[in-house]
Amino acid sequence: MVAERLVAKAGWAEMRAGFRWPAPGRYNIAEQICERWARAAPERVALIYIRPDGERRDYSYIQLSRASSRLANALAAHGLGRGDRCAVLLPQTPETVLTHLACYKLGAVAVPLFTLFGEDGLRYRLADSGAKAVVTDGANLAKLLAIRDDLPALEAIYSIDQRESGVHGFWQELGKARDACEMVETRLTDPAFISYTSGTTGPPKGALHGHKVLLGHLPGVETHHNFLPQKGDRLWTPADWAWMGGLTNVMMPALNYGVPLVAHRMAKFDPDEAFALIAREGIRNAFLPPTALKLMRQSTHDPVDMRSVGSGGEALGAELLDWGRARLGTTINEFYGQTECNLVLGNCHEAFPPRAGSTGKATIGAEVAILGKDGQPLPDGESGEIAVRRGLPQMFLEYWNQPEKTAEKFVGDWMLTGDVGHRDSDGYFHFSARADDVITSSGYRIGPSEIEDCLTGHEAVAMAAVIGVPDAVRTEVVKAFVVLNGQGSEALKAELILRVRERISPHVAPREVEFIDALPMTATGKIMRRALKE
Repeated sequence: MVAERLVAKAGWAEMRAGFRWPAPGRYNIAEQICERWARAAPERVALIYIRPDGERRDYSYIQLSRASSRLANALAAHGLGRGDRCAVLLPQTPETVLTHLACYKLGAVAVPLFTLFGEDGLRYRLADSGAKAVVTDGANLAKLLAIRDDLPALEAIYSIDQRESGVHGFWQELGKARDACEMVETRLTDPAFISYTSGTTGPPKGALHGHKVLLGHLPGVETHHNFLPQKGDRLWTPADWAWMGGLTNVMMPALNYGVPLVAHRMAKFDPDEAFALIAREGIRNAFLPPTALKLMRQSTHDPVDMRSVGSGGEALGAELLDWGRARLGTTINEFYGQTECNLVLGNCHEAFPPRAGSTGKATIGAEVAILGKDGQPLPDGESGEIAVRRGLPQMFLEYWNQPEKTAEKFVGDWMLTGDVGHRDSDGYFHFSARADDVITSSGYRIGPSEIEDCLTGHEAVAMAAVIGVPDAVRTEVVKAFVVLNGQGSEALKAELILRVRERISPHVAPREVEFIDALPMTATGKIMRRALKE
């Protein structure tokens, strides 16, 4: 177990120096996060599901094992096999876990999708991944049925709660299948899932991760949760499991360590309910994105006593860290990563004191540097691009069907993050800016291209450019600059915002639209978003 290597009384430098990545010949996420527990401690609580109506149900490892085997057999009966893609369009539910487990048992590739995606957002990702099957619920079914004819590779849709013609009932299919299956043998580098990036330059890219991605996350998760697992630990996040933060920082590691995983996705984040849930369910560990923390800071709910809280996506600052100690009972450990390579920097207040404004030190097993324009590491104190040395288990295998984009992500032995920062003489990294045009809003990384394409699809729009503008709670909100073919109006602004909400997703919709005569362009015709920001 990787955890045994890190629960050490040695200092951070000694832990880093003594760490070696395990290299098993066979490695499967389903085996790690479910099957070995189902054999060793079958009745151990794996998942605590709090439904939207408040009803609570516990699931043991043996229940997850048998149900996921039934699902694997059901999916196989409909033709899903090794290498085939199966999309997961669900919120935090037991069925989400079961679908991931079933895919990994079959050697299939899961494609987690955010439930707020509209038809355009779903159509692109399902077509690009070539998904053969999708598991969803009644709340999202209509969107899939509307675009089904545009997806020739999509052969089967499963719904967990609503039956329609041509749609398989999830639980009905499980009821017909055996509760045991032979798991496909997989290696560390065999594909496990595709996580789509925010699409900062061009359409979103599918980051293909191998089964090794779980192994790669464990040191960072253990340390930003102050040496998880400890007796009594219980883990939750309001972040959707469709994103790396929810999936690989919380869902998979909790199950891997035998730490009960609390599943509860609020329709809209409610800071009072978050406090109440933590207190009611005895949640001791959480991943709380910065926006969630800022909203919780406004709550008057009684303080809670947590053992660990991790947060990532932006620097929290001294005031929020102080608030966390007073209201959450712990020092929040900030961390940093990307869809392509997550949890490469982080804090662990039980190992070293966090510094306000720093995203921490290189995690155990990771080598991170600041590169100059020549692609060479810079001395401490100098600003450049944050880069990660090749070979980390949590590093993506490739961009799905985009070898050129994959090649562009690397310079020599380093993976480029596109983020600018510096490292100080004590090894703390300080993030300062993004080299690309990604927008960080409410913990989501939002790329402008998909939104701009949606806006320019409207008959009244000649050109569009999207940037992030500062916001006290959300860090940034999306603002669109639009060049029109004719006259503008407040009604047209509202119509354009609604178009993005419905076609892509509410979380990327502009909060503000400004009509302008022309966009600033480079000599080669590229939009100068930086000029719009200025």
